[in-house]
Amino acid sequence: MFGIKIIQQNCQGLVETLGKYRRNVPAGMHLYVPIIQHIRTVNLAMRPLKLSQYSVITKDNADIKASVTLNYHVTDAQKYVYENTDSVESMAQLVRGHLRDIIGRLELTDALGSTSKINADLAAAIGDLTNVYGINVDRVNIDELTPSVAIQEAMDKQLTADRERIATIAKAQGEAQNIKLTTDARNRALVETAQAQAEATRKRADAENYRIAKTAAALQTVGENYFKDQSIAAFVQLANSSTNLVVIPKEEVTGLGQVPVIKKLLEQNDNQA
Repeated sequence: MFGIKIIQQNCQGLVETLGKYRRNVPAGMHLYVPIIQHIRTVNLAMRPLKLSQYSVITKDNADIKASVTLNYHVTDAQKYVYENTDSVESMAQLVRGHLRDIIGRLELTDALGSTSKINADLAAAIGDLTNVYGINVDRVNIDELTPSVAIQEAMDKQLTADRERIATIAKAQGEAQNIKLTTDARNRALVETAQAQAEATRKRADAENYRIAKTAAALQTVGENYFKDQSIAAFVQLANSSTNLVVIPKEEVTGLGQVPVIKKLLEQNDNQA
């Protein structure tokens, strides 16, 4: 009497006779002797596995939680079943150990910012080591690296301090730039004012020089009678003024006698008018 065992696609059968492994059988239908024989089925398809979150210590003694997901498939059904009581758990322990070793060589900031590199280093470290369990790890992915609450709070404070420092520097730089622009504008205004004043002074000097030159030229064309006329006009003003003391050159003293006469003539002219 025979039993029938159907091995599904992408699976492999392990034939045991009286509890001892005899041979492998591929997918398909197989006959066996019940009670004496047993066919164990091993799935060879790729399977995902999420490792439970666990603690990892960085080089600077920071405690972080690591979450890892991996994909694996059975490469040797005999090793997978008979040479290890729990090949999957052995593989998981191997992954955890190598991940602790890799992260343990990194500072906290490097570890948090280098998950891609850690994935590559972990895959390279595992390599063919899991073959002893009849398993091959096809992909390893670190889903999350989470610092402890205390470290997260310290990082938040540091981040806030850095932002405030950057803001303070930016404000100081802005104020310095504003002061520089104001000073430059004030200096330009002073320079322009000085230039304008210098130009005005130059023009006044030119005008005064022109006036003096014209006056000198005009004086060259007048005779002695002009100056006498100017003297009479001056004496007239002197006669009409209330001045008690007048200082004049001695050569002009003889002209003082003309003051009363000139005043009298002016009064007669006013009366006739």
